[in-house]
Amino acid sequence: MPLPNRRNPLITGTIILTVTGFASRFIGFFYRIFLSRVFGAEGMGIYQLTSPVLALSFSLTVAGMQTAISKYVVKETATKDYRDSFSHLFAGFVISMIVSVLCTLGIYCYAEEIAVYFLMEERTAPLLRIISLSIPMATVHSCINGYFYGIKKTAVPSLCQLSEQVVRVGSVYIIYYLCLQKGLAPTIGFAVVGLVIGESASMIVSLIAVKAHFEHVLPKNYGPLLALPRGAFTKISAKLLRLAVPLSLNRVIINFLQSVESIFIPNRLAAYGYDHVTALGAYGILTGMALPLILFPNAITGSICVLLLPVVSEADATGNRRAIQKAVRKSVEYGFALGILFTALFLFFGRLLGKLLYQNELAGNFIMVLGFLCPLMYIASTLGSILNGLGKTGLTFAYSMASLLVRLLFVFFVIPLAGINGYLWGLLVSQLVQTLLCLYAVRRYY
Repeated sequence: MPLPNRRNPLITGTIILTVTGFASRFIGFFYRIFLSRVFGAEGMGIYQLTSPVLALSFSLTVAGMQTAISKYVVKETATKDYRDSFSHLFAGFVISMIVSVLCTLGIYCYAEEIAVYFLMEERTAPLLRIISLSIPMATVHSCINGYFYGIKKTAVPSLCQLSEQVVRVGSVYIIYYLCLQKGLAPTIGFAVVGLVIGESASMIVSLIAVKAHFEHVLPKNYGPLLALPRGAFTKISAKLLRLAVPLSLNRVIINFLQSVESIFIPNRLAAYGYDHVTALGAYGILTGMALPLILFPNAITGSICVLLLPVVSEADATGNRRAIQKAVRKSVEYGFALGILFTALFLFFGRLLGKLLYQNELAGNFIMVLGFLCPLMYIASTLGSILNGLGKTGLTFAYSMASLLVRLLFVFFVIPLAGINGYLWGLLVSQLVQTLLCLYAVRRYY
């Protein structure tokens, strides 16, 4: 393979994102092992139950806006119009921050109600209050990362990701050992505090990076150059919102259904015959131990997906059908080959990995079964990014919805009959449905 250079931003960006993605996942992976051993399966289950609220808040505040910023600053690399790209970044940032502050206040003030009536676990209430403080910080670095993704400078988002993970894990370790020295019992709340500290670090890194970027590309005393003309903020905001709102609504709907899925897994396991502690423990083992290991290789495909969108968008805009065909073909070929490799790895060594890493036999069984997801996940994720680059966001939304609805059917109707195995079957069937739909959508390019 030729060495990456400035003329091949996809390869260069993918390598940067993949290396830092693997480093972050490697750190996070052993962090999960630490949490599982300190707080047990039930503690991991409680911790994982807060994830739906965090995912919903991200979807509502900045998910769509990050993509919108990336799309509208992409021309900066050709035109060198830094004032225009800064205007889009600033307008998107202001809108997202307003929404994120309102979201933070809502979660903090109504944490008890959310814990009892939405998550159905009152012990998550204090965790939600802490988590809510991280939302504005995540909004800041997500908007800035969207800008750098758009101009194909992936080093900054990669550094933000790595710094967030290192600081979060390091802070939790420090808090844990300080408590042990003082004779205090550790609680899962430490992990949530670490999340807030990690988001703070990522925000600081992103702010320093964007300031340094504009100081480098613009002359001294560039402040007046970035001032928005009268009426420009409203015009740019409207343009961003036209793209961001549908994307955000799609993400909110999808994440809401995913939240329903996550919340009702312990509930349906209880209907199968598990007691509350066992059901929460099985959920914690599945989502906090087995799935993170299965998703570990996604650092490769995730990096490709981030950078495929602007590349395919540019090829589509210029009518370069050959480039799109090549992207589709390579996505399927490499996704399948990589997936088969990791499926074999998890199938043959899954039980050993469960015992060695988590000291949990059930985690090993989950890893073996979930390994079959790998080829399907890798193909579907890259093809989904290609479809988004072609402007087919409605299709990707519909396919994600179809996959989720299949999983929900298994959650509500199969888990009470087959237990946790019913959900594993649901994951496999739903991912197969989504992959086949994506292949069908790009068939004319393949």
